[in-house]
Amino acid sequence: MGEPAEAAPEWFRNALAVPFDDAFVHVDGADIHYLAWGEPGRRGLVFVHGGGAHAHWWTHMAATFAGEYRVLAVDLSGHGDSDHRESYELETWTREVMAVTRAGGIKAPPVVVGHSMGGFVTIGTAAMFGDELSGVIICDSPVTIPDPEVGSFRIKEAFGRPRLYESVDSALERFRTVPEQPNYLDYVMDHVGRRSLKAVEGGFQWKFDRRIFTQFSSGLRGIALPYLSQVKCRLALLRSEKGLVTPDISASMYEEMGRVTPVVEIPLAGHHAMLDEPLLLLTAIRALLADWDHSDPRP
Repeated sequence: MGEPAEAAPEWFRNALAVPFDDAFVHVDGADIHYLAWGEPGRRGLVFVHGGGAHAHWWTHMAATFAGEYRVLAVDLSGHGDSDHRESYELETWTREVMAVTRAGGIKAPPVVVGHSMGGFVTIGTAAMFGDELSGVIICDSPVTIPDPEVGSFRIKEAFGRPRLYESVDSALERFRTVPEQPNYLDYVMDHVGRRSLKAVEGGFQWKFDRRIFTQFSSGLRGIALPYLSQVKCRLALLRSEKGLVTPDISASMYEEMGRVTPVVEIPLAGHHAMLDEPLLLLTAIRALLADWDHSDPRP
């Protein structure tokens, strides 16, 4: 749905130019869409988006690993180009992540990276399927408070009744994140926003299923929190300086995770760090991967 803006920097344009495949895997009655970069048979990275988002939120970052890894980015059911369900459960989403991981051509246990609600899903995946993962990286997922997407639905600030837009451009004028943040990179927002829309009779609508936010109106905190102490693989927490994981929240998560988990702050970043400080987020992920490549997990 369009080329990257001319004003976009070279690194971003190069990332979007990396070839990728669209693929599907069937999970519990639904077709789950995912993106894949890099040669099959390599060690793997799997990216999981936040609530109301989709796999292409990660494209400009995931593609930069294609020369070294087999890289996958999943559309959880109810998001992106995956099927919608009548109801949603965190456990079902964890099975979707693992189905994509198994079908995507990865060699050896991968690292899974999850943002916001996707971080909650990633924590659950690490607890239930940790023996099949080498590690997980959680990006600004405030487990000790209701997740931002659901909280906003509850006070009717976002995710209301579906709106019909006459054109892509008119929809992009209304494209907002939840929560909103002071800074965004316009070229990233344009890329993500265009891939958030689907053509319907009479115009365009956002792709995600609003029933998700109705169903989880009480928040995912009570669902994700019990899994923290059950994680069976390495785990790292990245907190955005201007995000939702405050120092107090990160301290409580650190305690719950057994005081052995690195907690790293992304300077200047808002909750959606891939939209305002992607290179800082990318550097943090690469630093963790490099460390994990040359160290043994602490018992």
